[in-house]
Amino acid sequence: MYVAIEGVIGVGKTTLARLLQPAFESEILLEIFEENPFLSDFYDDRERYAFQTQIFFLLSRYHQQRRTVPDLLAAGKSLLSDYTFAKDALFARINLKGDELEMYFKVHEALGEKIPKPDLLVYLRANTDILMQRIALRDRLYERNMERDYIDRLNQTYEDFFSRPSNGIPVVIIDTDSLNIIQNPEHLKLIENRIRATLNLSPFQPSLPLEK
Repeated sequence: MYVAIEGVIGVGKTTLARLLQPAFESEILLEIFEENPFLSDFYDDRERYAFQTQIFFLLSRYHQQRRTVPDLLAAGKSLLSDYTFAKDALFARINLKGDELEMYFKVHEALGEKIPKPDLLVYLRANTDILMQRIALRDRLYERNMERDYIDRLNQTYEDFFSRPSNGIPVVIIDTDSLNIIQNPEHLKLIENRIRATLNLSPFQPSLPLEK
């Protein structure tokens, strides 16, 4: 079982992956974003630092997934990840343009052929105002000047991406606006059951309140 959790900045991907790990007795793969030396500058001047930031993330995500995912799956272990390799391209569509975007997609396509695809995508969605509240609550230094318009554009890009077929990969869509998986164990259990039902993993409830 390889499940990847996706969604816009601040939606709760890492938190969900950590909380689900015991239930599925899985390994966990978390995105490494703090090591990007361009990230802080990018949020201050996106146009100037977009290409450097995107290429660093692309290569970092490739190396992390190329080293880790095949070995874990070959060993028969379950895996939960708080990102997919494909997500990088969503950011590139917003942050890059012209020749830089064209070059980026060529590199992304070449590298993506070597990355195993997940068995299931869990897409966490939230409205933009909720996302801004969650970003402010976690109070990461480089996110303190995050612009609402930027998050809203990301939100729309994610919605567009997950409204289309995902190369045969099943998708579970979870509306998180009214969920609190930290304080309410029932909300976490509902998501776990959606995953189990989609992948035919027992035990799961046949009728679930979070059905889309």
